[in-house]
Amino acid sequence: QVQLVESGGGLVQPGGSLRLSCTASGSLFSIFNMGWYRQAPGKQRELVATITRGGNTNYEASVKGRFTISRENAKNTLYLQMNSLKFDDTAVYYCSGARVYWGQGTQVTVSS
Repeated sequence: QVQLVESGGGLVQPGGSLRLSCTASGSLFSIFNMGWYRQAPGKQRELVATITRGGNTNYEASVKGRFTISRENAKNTLYLQMNSLKFDDTAVYYCSGARVYWGQGTQVTVSS
């Protein structure tokens, strides 16, 4: 069983930055493709970014160039560096392991 715990969300002004972290329990983190997803009020959950176990990354179009996904396998931790945040980035952000394991989510609110 793998448990994922996100942290780092909060309130930020437009143009600001946040770094989300997702720490996994257990020793299976390094074999999973990992991802960040988000769900805004009234909308479906959507992909934000993914990273394979080998470090290959993929981004949703609206975050490309602003967000960076990374992982530190030795620490069982996944990151999402978010820069130039926009109002539309407001959502609950979830990390996922292989789209099987999910964290509880962390709220990101972009507001002036």
